[in-house]
Amino acid sequence: MTDSAPNTPEHSLLGKPATYKSEYDASLLFPISRSGKREEIGLGSSLPFFGVDIWNAYEISWLNMRGKPQVAIAAITVPADSPNIIESKSFKLYLNSFNQTRLAGTDALISLLQADLSAGFGAAVQVKLTTPDQFDKLTMHELQGQLLDRLDIEVDSYTPNPSLLTANFDEPAVEETLISHLLKSNCLVTGQPDWGSVQIHYVGPQINQEGLLQYLIGFRDHNEFHEQCVERIFVDIMRHCKPQKLSVYARYTRRGGLDINPWRSNFSTGQGPDNRRNARQ
Repeated sequence: MTDSAPNTPEHSLLGKPATYKSEYDASLLFPISRSGKREEIGLGSSLPFFGVDIWNAYEISWLNMRGKPQVAIAAITVPADSPNIIESKSFKLYLNSFNQTRLAGTDALISLLQADLSAGFGAAVQVKLTTPDQFDKLTMHELQGQLLDRLDIEVDSYTPNPSLLTANFDEPAVEETLISHLLKSNCLVTGQPDWGSVQIHYVGPQINQEGLLQYLIGFRDHNEFHEQCVERIFVDIMRHCKPQKLSVYARYTRRGGLDINPWRSNFSTGQGPDNRRNARQ
């Protein structure tokens, strides 16, 4: 990990020319503290959620000890309370540094990935490799819930507006799962589009669905990393709709062979999210 420059997005390699190294180099990873963006949305050290960020890496390759290329798909699970995220271009450059690196086998690769990524994120991560002999066992899956996109709404704002979030506080609490495929935000540094689907599961006063959909579409011109968008959605819904329980899960399409899928929840008995990829991923 680099110590020569401040770990802020503008000092990363995003949007800048980069040399792709093909020999293993853990120093390519560029951690960025989560704290700044969390302070921006009013979060302190005591988080109102737990959760994970699931990274799927589809361009994993290395050499065996005889120089023969190997390939796999990796799933990396990062706890939401880790102090850092890792900037995604640096993540890709790091993974590509294995391309001409000889390793004794998948266990050796997993060991390196877990050690380097845990150091970068600042917390223990889990790494699972799927090798070609297991590719046919991978299945696709779509987020389940009532589709908000069915609503015929008018939209005239494309920045997040939490005042659109309202709920019926005069009626008994409900439990609902709502989904939308219209989430789009932009990279915090380059402005490149990030496309996603989002699932919102809650228990509490019934949320106005039209306002929720308008709010989600409001991220369309918003510049923020995936993890930060999901935490902003979670915090805004909690503040304005006051559910007793809430989970927000976004599945973003891949870029550079990586997709990032943040999940935030306060369901005390909630199970972790399904990592099967969606059609657009």
